[in-house]
Amino acid sequence: MQILGSTNFNFIKWRWHAIAASAAIIIAGLGQIISQGGPRLGVDFSGGTAMVLRFDQPVTEDAVRAALDTMPGAKTVQRFGQPSENQVLVRLPQLVTVEEGTTLDDAAEQVDALIRKAGIGAFTRESTEIVGPIVGQDLQRKGIYSTLTAIAGIMLYIGFRFRFTFAIGAIVATLHDVLVTLVFLNWFGYELSLNIVAALLTMTGYSVNDTIVVFDRVRENGRMLRKDNLEVQVNTSVNQTLSRTIITAGTTFLAVLGLYLYGGEVLEGFAFTLLVGIISGTYSTIFIAAAIAILLTKKTAAPATTGAHRARVKA
Repeated sequence: MQILGSTNFNFIKWRWHAIAASAAIIIAGLGQIISQGGPRLGVDFSGGTAMVLRFDQPVTEDAVRAALDTMPGAKTVQRFGQPSENQVLVRLPQLVTVEEGTTLDDAAEQVDALIRKAGIGAFTRESTEIVGPIVGQDLQRKGIYSTLTAIAGIMLYIGFRFRFTFAIGAIVATLHDVLVTLVFLNWFGYELSLNIVAALLTMTGYSVNDTIVVFDRVRENGRMLRKDNLEVQVNTSVNQTLSRTIITAGTTFLAVLGLYLYGGEVLEGFAFTLLVGIISGTYSTIFIAAAIAILLTKKTAAPATTGAHRARVKA
């Protein structure tokens, strides 16, 4: 299906502008993350208690925060869901230990007691999520390992299937997508959770699949356009697959957008991650992966060309 027909956009011409724009976003975002002491970790990774309380009448976040003022540790109180639902999300750090003779549910019971004592309104506990610190650290470690394993497997496959320089280009583009997505998650206030990690892995596979389609066309054009240099071959390949890229990205984006709008609070972070990943993945396939592959291929070919020239001169 061709929605654009035959195009001849000079994408390669703008590769340095695209790389500069991506670098600016990533540096600014990572700088903010570092300044705030690291990414926002959800209960899945940091350990602690997360509760969603539904009040029978409107209540302010400050009133809930004041009711919990006597509890130790840094507490997070924020609006949850639509304002008309009168829901509040309460997050508490994991402070209790087994030696103290307490259970992991004691913090949630203490929250209930303090809010009832404050008399700010009747409420029901909609959900409670409790993760111990050891479990949180284990999940954090496994999340990092799974992401690194996926990236290593992708690099080996592309290096074997195409060229090693193309594999590096695909990995750089994938890392670009992951970093850009993490930056936007931080900017929009989302916490890293198991759902977010699952979305990042899904986004990684989507981005690499899109890149492989372009690289496969580059390989075909390498035989058909032998007289042209690599930049022309890559630019032609990107144009030839542009309709497919737009159709795939567009339909996937609309499906995930519906999930983001109507999937509820549980899937909101997952869907937001995919939305950013789809845009970033399409962008990196056209600009980042191709640009890095061209740059590295030229650098690896230059020493061989220079050596052959010197051999001819010596002869």
